Amino acid sequence: MIKKVDHIGIAVRSIEDSLDFYVSTLKLELLGIEEVESENVRVAFIKAGETKLELLQPTSPNSAVAKFIEKKGEGIHHVALGVSSIEERIQELKENGIQMINETSKPGAGGAQIAFMHPKSTGGVLLELCEKK
Repeated sequence: MIKKVDHIGIAVRSIEDSLDFYVSTLKLELLGIEEVESENVRVAFIKAGETKLELLQPTSPNSAVAKFIEKKGEGIHHVALGVSSIEERIQELKENGIQMINETSKPGAGGAQIAFMHPKSTGGVLLELCEKK
């Protein structure tokens, strides 16, 4: 069902202010930056070996990431699990009693289809299903 940890989402107030640490200090490679309007975030993709880090900067005070930062501060927001056949995975999880935030997949960053599981069903961790073609 799960192929790998695809990426770790990290909520930040400013991508520009955060990049120096990841790129200059840790010597990780910046792969690109894009805006995901449907989620009200800018996303910086950083290569960290086999996994990516995604720096998530809110573009609206109403975004889920802005609310996360307001409540908990900057830090790890979610863990994304790479899957195939995301719609089938969503149905399997729902059949096993997992509450989904997204009942069907939707477009996410980097051309992926995504769906989030509710932290109430995952021991307090926001988990994302991520299918990339």
